Amino acid sequence: MSGSEPPPALDLRGLRVSYRNRPVLRGIDLTVGAGEFVVLMGPNGSGKSTLLRAVVGLEGTDAGAVRVFGQEVGRLPPHRRGVVLMGQEPGLFARRSVFANIAYAAGIRGAPEAEVRSQVGRLADRLGITHLLDRRPEEISGGERQRVALARALAARPRVLLLDEPFSALDVTIRADLMADFRSALASAGVAGLHVTHDRAEGLFLGDRVALLFDGRLESVGPPREVFDRPSSPRAARFLGYNVIRDGGRWRAVAPRNAGFAAGSPDGRRGQVVAAGSVGAVGRLVVQLESGERIEIETPRTAPLPAPGTWGSIRWSDAIDLPDPSAEGSP
Repeated sequence: MSGSEPPPALDLRGLRVSYRNRPVLRGIDLTVGAGEFVVLMGPNGSGKSTLLRAVVGLEGTDAGAVRVFGQEVGRLPPHRRGVVLMGQEPGLFARRSVFANIAYAAGIRGAPEAEVRSQVGRLADRLGITHLLDRRPEEISGGERQRVALARALAARPRVLLLDEPFSALDVTIRADLMADFRSALASAGVAGLHVTHDRAEGLFLGDRVALLFDGRLESVGPPREVFDRPSSPRAARFLGYNVIRDGGRWRAVAPRNAGFAAGSPDGRRGQVVAAGSVGAVGRLVVQLESGERIEIETPRTAPLPAPGTWGSIRWSDAIDLPDPSAEGSP
């Protein structure tokens, strides 16, 4: 980094955390630029929430550095790190109004009352909750409570905002709008964000960059399209929704849309349909190969679906070569 370049909003170097002598994070190196939104994705149990808790100071670390705009904060208490963590539960004050919940965060900074009111008004307008300011949390919906929680988090003027699966408990019908509004609100406030999710669609949609975490190790950090188009390992490919197929001694990733099934055909790899149905605008087959591997296949919505038990052959195109999964420790 040259002397003229500003430091990143968040810089993690060699971060290690263990629990009862079991490694949970194994040397994490990750940066989040000023105003950048990075999404950390991975399966349950991969260490995502532990990483956020270590950054905010709620989890002890074995080694490594946590820097916020160049300042080492790893030994500071949580309230002095300039980092705010927002989780799945909004954690609002039940007996206070929406206005009071948001104003609390601004008030603890010692801001004058006029400034507090102005800031609450701006945040409420930005997140579409102005009409809720006089209500209590029990009188509003789950999605609205999350909007209030974000407004309260931003009222604290964090230097970095950490989000731990804030949409996971919400109805699917409101998640898309809420995700877009969250992302827009952070961009408007100029706050850097590190967002954790196990939902690949959510992560690829939201992130300026995404990072995949498996067994406490990072891999495939980059722009969403680049990470999706170039899975770096069999486990990354599986997480991103690809089929992982052993083909002529090599491992390959095949997207469901690039695989096809021909009932009764003797050509190609033989398999049997074990499930078939519609998923929105497409059909979906699950076919088990003679080798025991199961392949998911997307079909046009108008195409007839073969019945479970039907034998046929599978072909695919645009396969991506993958490294041997033995390098991962397990396939």
